Amino acid sequence: MDGKTLPGAPGHDGLPFADSAAGALLDADGLIVGWTPAAAELFAFTAEEVCGRPAVELLADPASGPVVPEGHRDAAWSGETLVRTGRGQDMRIVFHALPLAVPGGADRFFVLWAPVGTVDRWRQDQAFTRELFLQDRLGLAVFDAELRLVRTNTHLLPYTGLLPDLRGRRLGDFLEPQGAAALEEQLREVLRTGRPLILAKETVRTIEDPGGGVVMAVSAFRLQAPDGQVFGVTALFTDVTEQRRSDERLAVLHRATAAVGGSLSVAGTGEELAHVLVPELADLAVVEIAEAVFTGEEPVPGEDGLLPLLRTAVAGEAPGAEGAASQPPEGVADGAAVRADPRCAPVVNHSPASMTAPLRARGSFLGRVTVRRGPGRPAYALADLDLLGEIAARAALAVDNARRYTREHRAAVGLQRSLLPPAQAETVAVTTSGFYLPADTATGVGGDWFDVIPLSSARVALVAGDVVGHGLGATATMGRLRTAVRTLADLDLEPDELMVHLDDLVSQLRDEPGEADGAGGAAGTGDGSGRPTPFTRTDESDAENGHRSADPVGATCLYAVYDPVSRRCAVVSAGHPPPAVAAPDGTVSYVPLNPGPPLGVSGVPFEVTEVELEPGSLLALYTDGLIEGRDSDVDAGMAELRRRLARPGATTAPLRQLGREIIAARPPHQLADDVTLLLARTHAVPPGNTAVWPVDADPAAVAQVRQEAARQLRAWGLEELVFTTELVLSELVTNAIRHAGGPVEVRLIRAKQLTCEVSDPSATQPRMRRALLTDEGGRGLYLVAQLTTRWGSRYTRRGKTIWAEQPLPDA
Repeated sequence: MDGKTLPGAPGHDGLPFADSAAGALLDADGLIVGWTPAAAELFAFTAEEVCGRPAVELLADPASGPVVPEGHRDAAWSGETLVRTGRGQDMRIVFHALPLAVPGGADRFFVLWAPVGTVDRWRQDQAFTRELFLQDRLGLAVFDAELRLVRTNTHLLPYTGLLPDLRGRRLGDFLEPQGAAALEEQLREVLRTGRPLILAKETVRTIEDPGGGVVMAVSAFRLQAPDGQVFGVTALFTDVTEQRRSDERLAVLHRATAAVGGSLSVAGTGEELAHVLVPELADLAVVEIAEAVFTGEEPVPGEDGLLPLLRTAVAGEAPGAEGAASQPPEGVADGAAVRADPRCAPVVNHSPASMTAPLRARGSFLGRVTVRRGPGRPAYALADLDLLGEIAARAALAVDNARRYTREHRAAVGLQRSLLPPAQAETVAVTTSGFYLPADTATGVGGDWFDVIPLSSARVALVAGDVVGHGLGATATMGRLRTAVRTLADLDLEPDELMVHLDDLVSQLRDEPGEADGAGGAAGTGDGSGRPTPFTRTDESDAENGHRSADPVGATCLYAVYDPVSRRCAVVSAGHPPPAVAAPDGTVSYVPLNPGPPLGVSGVPFEVTEVELEPGSLLALYTDGLIEGRDSDVDAGMAELRRRLARPGATTAPLRQLGREIIAARPPHQLADDVTLLLARTHAVPPGNTAVWPVDADPAAVAQVRQEAARQLRAWGLEELVFTTELVLSELVTNAIRHAGGPVEVRLIRAKQLTCEVSDPSATQPRMRRALLTDEGGRGLYLVAQLTTRWGSRYTRRGKTIWAEQPLPDA
């Protein structure tokens, strides 16, 4: 060993740091006779500088060096001291002296040195490794390069079915193939790439006891020597089964909340609740809801204290019916009726295989939900019990909301049906058929309406309107507007004048307390100027922005008056789409309207458009829901309506059949708004059924009028009406001549009733008054009212017309 420089320090089982420590060879007198390269680097002395010198000269204070123990020649000993390096710096080191027996020679010692900090780190690493294999919170395994187990702790898997000794084993020797293969594939990837594996989750089962298995979160890193040679991989296994189950329960809760909150149907809510619980929480789920809930009523127990429940939904398979079709157990049929005591269901009840939770909201017992598991699944835990209770509480709120909606919906449907006219009507002027289709049953009824209003002189008014919003508020507003239209129509106003009055009424309604917010529904639409464009849809756009009121007021309206005598139709629109006209020859056109703004917006005058209609023409009034869908624009909708009205035979087809065909082309899921359609087939009064005479402004002409009327009635075969008609015409013509002067015109119209008309240039409205016994006059209009079924007056562009109607004898 006189070469002075030693190639490296020999290893020693008691020195975990020996392979990289600085070392020196000492003779029996303590002289340095050998020096390792690591020692030269640590002390900053070369072998030539230290060999042959006493080792104590390396000490910072040779006089205070470590005391050599007795027996040092026979046993290794260690210590800590302060040395001075060739750099002139003091350094505290730990040394370990090993006696070497040299055959036939003097004793020698091999001394290992290492800085104190390095030794402390070695000791920490050693303690960390030892404690890591002793802890019981996670599994630790060291694999060789062939993925054979080299070392594990006792908690590799907190699961029964592990072999007593796993050294030299592969994962497939004790885990089921699927889980073992998945883990080994990930460990091989770590060996190949060196990229650590972080918390990869796998479900594993042992071969001996597969059961439900456990979910392990696996982390792994590659092991390699200082020279870079890969010799294995270390894996950490953490049991996250309960965490996974907690996540699954939370996911079930979220899905259940979303499912039951998406329907306003009581039955639909029950079905969604049952289906969301299977299979995550149960093999079979049964939902039972009180019968009263389906009609919107509060559930009230009977005299016996029991509450009738209806089995609303059943999902899944009965436990033990593996491989069979989904069959509920006996007594759990969907739709079956049972009785329950609400006082016995205040909390969740459970057993290892089943649980029942009440559906209770706002202090009312609404029903219950029961879940069951088969023998192949784990028993219900307390966490499952809490989960079902939370789901039931949320589902109960959804059921109660559906109940309250059902009550409101039934009231709204009843209200709207009472406000709408009969679907079919027959008048002298037209034959009509009306249709109403809500856009979505979840939003309830709306504010669309149509109306057919008989007017004087055989005329008829056709109305279509669309109120902002849905629900009771829109329905109530629709009722108010429909009543207003009928009242104004009964005054025989011109169409444009009627629309002005209706517009003023809507403006007043919008200014009432509580209506201001609803005004935005109409005023907030259009081209940005505040004035809606023609055919602007007054829907809930503002409601989506948070400005919806409880009773919105804003509407569009179309008012058309058809006269079967002149065969002319006068149409006025307040922001409403134009009616379609299908002529008897099959040509279809839209009335060329110049529509005004929606009702209640600007107060500008409305323009009337007049068209002449051939007898047998088809007039179609509608709301924008018919021509505007979620995926189509107004132009496409109007083109589709034109095409359906132009099909062969449409103008002669039964109105009910034609209307259903048109409505069927608009599936409810594609509707953007409620659909209202009014089809009217026009009739005409033949020219021979009318008679007109001009009358001179001379009282003597009254006798001539009586004669002409009597002659015409006898020609029509209406002798029974001669006396009454003569008396009526005498009173009306005399009043016209006396109070209005000339010219005066008399017209008789024979339709379903006989109408007598007297027109004069005066704008003074006649009034019937109660005459006193001493009055010589004032009884004319009273006589007219007593002799006829209906009478009235209307303003015209040339003055006014007073009319009276009598039923025909054969009617």
